[in-house]
Amino acid sequence: MPRPPRLSPDDLAAALHGLPRWSGDGEGIHRTIELPGFRDAVAAIGAIADVAEEMDHHPDVDLRFRTLHLTLVSHSAGGVSELDLELARRIDALLP
Repeated sequence: MPRPPRLSPDDLAAALHGLPRWSGDGEGIHRTIELPGFRDAVAAIGAIADVAEEMDHHPDVDLRFRTLHLTLVSHSAGGVSELDLELARRIDALLP
């Protein structure tokens, strides 16, 4: 798979403006999601995993009871790429 290009700081800032649930910098973008309960959080991880597998791009996921902390970064690009932004958009569509 070809290495995705890392986004410039200006491109990333513009993209994050369009993804208000996400924050971050060139090292990674982050979102915290609080769900009603533990099982809901685990189910959300499953839904995210399905999308991630389809894209062959996998987030870092930290589950704390009913709270998910997600980090997206394209390690092969050395930072955030368009692939991370697309995964963020797809996660937002799953978990508004």
